[in-house]
Amino acid sequence: MTATARPVAAISWSGGKDCCLALMRAFAAFDVRAAVTMFDEAGARSRSHGLRPEVVLAQAGRLGFDVETGRGSWSTYEDGFVDALDRVAARGCTHVIFGDIFEDAHRAWNERVAARAGLVAVQPLWGAPTAGLVREFLARGGEATLVTVRTAYLDAAWLGRRLDTDAVETFLRIGVDPCGERGEYHTVVTNCPLFSAPLLLDEGERVERGGCWAVDLLPRAPGSTAC
Repeated sequence: MTATARPVAAISWSGGKDCCLALMRAFAAFDVRAAVTMFDEAGARSRSHGLRPEVVLAQAGRLGFDVETGRGSWSTYEDGFVDALDRVAARGCTHVIFGDIFEDAHRAWNERVAARAGLVAVQPLWGAPTAGLVREFLARGGEATLVTVRTAYLDAAWLGRRLDTDAVETFLRIGVDPCGERGEYHTVVTNCPLFSAPLLLDEGERVERGGCWAVDLLPRAPGSTAC
């Protein structure tokens, strides 16, 4: 009997733990070939997590994915994202995977932009309890570092900290959503079972803007002895 071919898909890739867990959950059912990431107008930082392009490209390289990027302001975000989806559709993708967990408006947006590009939206994490999801990410071997924190919930000491079970227990104790679903924090994935090698990052400047602290990260240069 001939095995049924898996549908070809792209992943909406923020670089953080939620999209990575969505990818891990969906990977066996889909032939994932590309990551889609939105950047600011200058292409200097990702819109969702403030990551440099070098970081996103390093993650995608370890996953074996091509990267399709869009650029735009928040007001032009949707059209820029659809343009990127159009490009992955032209390369044979029929589905796009998202890492959203709740908020009906997010689900509706995902379905709308996918449909505009002729794709089917896949949402593997939808409706699941966030504490269970972050624990699943860690149990599957996911590794991530906090790259932004909202000052109303967490202070700058959390920047650059590895996400682990102790951090999750602290979040639960102080009233922070375990997955940061109210924007309390964002992460950058540095390893998972789908990576060909861990991603080593060096820290740069820490800045505070608009009630959020962020740390600048760059992939470590080959042969660097930085700690």
